[in-house]
Amino acid sequence: MQAALEVTARHCRSELEQYGRCVAASPATWQQDCHQLKLRMARCASSHPIVQKIRHDCAEPFAAFEQCLKQNQASVVNCTEHVNEFLLCAEQLISPRSPNGYQKVMTLS
Repeated sequence: MQAALEVTARHCRSELEQYGRCVAASPATWQQDCHQLKLRMARCASSHPIVQKIRHDCAEPFAAFEQCLKQNQASVVNCTEHVNEFLLCAEQLISPRSPNGYQKVMTLS
């Protein structure tokens, strides 16, 4: 997952920072308050092949994580198991670091 975060941070820095600030400023209502920023960040990140591969191959655990977040907005710590399942899926798609500073996706089919 580190690679996807690095890609997002490099490729979509502004969107990621705006979304992060919004979530931090609205702990109880971030789902509603930050929705448009989340969509903007997702559109930006989805244009990168690594992120596309993770989103495709790990869609099920990610959807379960998102559902958990919606059900536990005031206590997101309850979603630790869900995020760990998603991270495990994503980690399995990523190979060692490439020379360009990103980690390569094993296959981009």
